[in-house]
Amino acid sequence: MVRFTVLASGSKGNSTVVSGGRTRILVDCGLSCRELFRRMKLADEDPATLDAIIVTHEHSDHVNGISVTARKLGIPVYFTEGTYRAWARWVAPPRQMTYAQWLEQCRRQAAESHAGLDAPAPEGEPDESDDAPEPDGNGTGTLARNAERAEASEVASSDGTAGETPRTKDPTWLPEVVHFQAGQPFEIGDISVSPFTVPHDAADPVGFVFRSEGVRIGYATDLGYIPPNVKAQLKGLDLLLLESNHDLEMLKDGPYPWAVKQRVLSRVGHLSNETASGFLENDYDGQAAHIILAHLSESNNDPTLARIAAERALLGRPSLLANRLLLASQHQPLSSILF
Repeated sequence: MVRFTVLASGSKGNSTVVSGGRTRILVDCGLSCRELFRRMKLADEDPATLDAIIVTHEHSDHVNGISVTARKLGIPVYFTEGTYRAWARWVAPPRQMTYAQWLEQCRRQAAESHAGLDAPAPEGEPDESDDAPEPDGNGTGTLARNAERAEASEVASSDGTAGETPRTKDPTWLPEVVHFQAGQPFEIGDISVSPFTVPHDAADPVGFVFRSEGVRIGYATDLGYIPPNVKAQLKGLDLLLLESNHDLEMLKDGPYPWAVKQRVLSRVGHLSNETASGFLENDYDGQAAHIILAHLSESNNDPTLARIAAERALLGRPSLLANRLLLASQHQPLSSILF
């Protein structure tokens, strides 16, 4: 069975579960771990069965809960290399310091190092250079005791919990990171993944076509327009999830600053209702049993407007089985679609 469940879609967080065979993939993790698990339970999805997280791009509404979720479940996270680097910079921004601060830090470290070398070993305790440290009350030496602590630390860190050990105090630490490249298909368990480049203002944004048990699912959000490579990918699908972010007039009259409006309207911004419906009318092949409109703006769109625009575009493609139109929500999971 193939199952597709949109848990959340919008500017406050995006997450979707794709299941095929014995494999379950979380596409983006823009919700907190707690909220993600709550949504999954509402949708009758078990978080413990997730096998991997795969990331479209590094914007916070797509990656906000990745670290905690991946650590808690102990599962790998799949990024393009550019997206991983951008995510790591976002999670742990590089520290900025002046030359004078750097020089002072070097002097301080040199002074501390010099003081440590000159200080005599405390009376009654072995010097660190001793080959055979004195045993403690339990008959174990300092080296053995340190080994036990290191082993305990390693065991404690293996459960993926954050903040317990020096390793997991690193905000960028994940149980496993796997890099992939747009245009190069790969497999995660029983699901084949074909990533493709999309035009968006991120480091290396991608969309996906997932295939399992003969079912093909297209996933394309966060793109400013639909170039030929994306049109080619979104053919022969059983399910299409497509962005329909904003209504042009609502965006122009809406509350966003002009600079943000320009970004959204740009060719590396987001798809409008008009652009999405234009694709459905002129370039879509009409094969999908389900079409999901996603990433609707709460400030610059209305679900009714998005639905009407898409329904008008689909009028020329009637079918008894295909083109069931659904709208993904920001605040509650969409009912799972089964094949």
